[in-house]
Amino acid sequence: MKILAGNSNLPLARAIASYLELPLTDASVRRFADEEVFVEIHENVRGEDVFVVQSTSYPVNDNLMELLICIDALRRASAKRITAVVPYFGYARQDRKSGPRTPISAKLVANLITQAGADRVLAVDLHAAQIQGFFDIPTDNLFAAPVMAADIQARYGTDQLMVVSPDVGGVVRARALARRLDNAPLAIVDKRRDKPGQSEVMNIIGDVKDRRCILIDDIIDSGGTLCNAAQALMDAGATSVTAYLTHGVLSGGAVARVEASALKELVITDTILPTEAAQDCGKIRLLSIAPLIGEAIRRIADETSVSSLFD
Repeated sequence: MKILAGNSNLPLARAIASYLELPLTDASVRRFADEEVFVEIHENVRGEDVFVVQSTSYPVNDNLMELLICIDALRRASAKRITAVVPYFGYARQDRKSGPRTPISAKLVANLITQAGADRVLAVDLHAAQIQGFFDIPTDNLFAAPVMAADIQARYGTDQLMVVSPDVGGVVRARALARRLDNAPLAIVDKRRDKPGQSEVMNIIGDVKDRRCILIDDIIDSGGTLCNAAQALMDAGATSVTAYLTHGVLSGGAVARVEASALKELVITDTILPTEAAQDCGKIRLLSIAPLIGEAIRRIADETSVSSLFD
C-alpha cells in the first residue's frame, strides 16, 4: 500500500506514515499562478492500495479540490483501490436542510468524493453519524474516544470525575466516553435563548459540585458555547473544567476566548493542523490521533476488522 498526502495537514500524514513504517508517496501537490491545483505523482501506483490523507479544513474549498484532484490522478494512474482518509470532514455541519431553500452540502461533498473515483472513505468523529449513509461507498467513522479516555485516565484518573456534554445533542458521545472512564457520572449543559438577541441561559442538568468536569464535543469553532459552558460549570461548584474536542477549527478569536475562559485546559487532536496562535496558547494541548488512523489503515489494507478497535 501507499500513503499520499495533500497539503492540509502534512505533520499528521507524516506521523501516520511513520506509524506504518512507510515513506510518503513521492508527489507534487502545488498551485499554478492563478491558484489552480495541480497534482503529479512521481512513482508507479498501478495496482496499489493507496490512501490519500487530506483534511478538508481551512481553506476548506482549496483542500477539498486537492483531495478530489489527488483521487482523480490516482484513478487515471490505475491504482487498484483509493481510500480517501479525511480526518476532518469540513462540510459535515451542513447535514440537513436547516431552513427552506437551503442545501445539504455534506451530501454534495460525499457525491463529489465518490464521483472523483474514491473506493472507500475513512473519517474521524463525523459531526453526525448519518453522514456515513451519504456515501455510496464503504465508509468508516473512527472515534477519538479511546485516545481521549486513555489520556484522561493517565492525567486525571477517575476520582471525582464527571463527563459533561455541552448540549443535549452530544449526550451519546459523552455517554460513550463516560463508559470508558469506569462509568463516570454524566451531566448536560442545557442552553436556552428565550428571544432573539437575548443572551443564552445555561442550566446544568446534574450535580457537578466538587467534581472535576470533562467537557466532550466533536468540534470547537468560535469557542463561545464551550467557554460559556465552562463558566456555568464553575459557577455550579465544579472544582475544574477541562475540555476534550476532536476537531480544533478555532476560527476568528477562538484562541483568545479560550485563553481568557474558565477552562483549565483545552485538548484537541491533530485532525486539523493547529494555527500558530493555537500552538502558542498555554491552555491548548495537542493529542495525536495518528496511531489510531494508522492502525485503521493497516486493518483496511489487511482486510481485517476496523470496528474491533473500539471494543
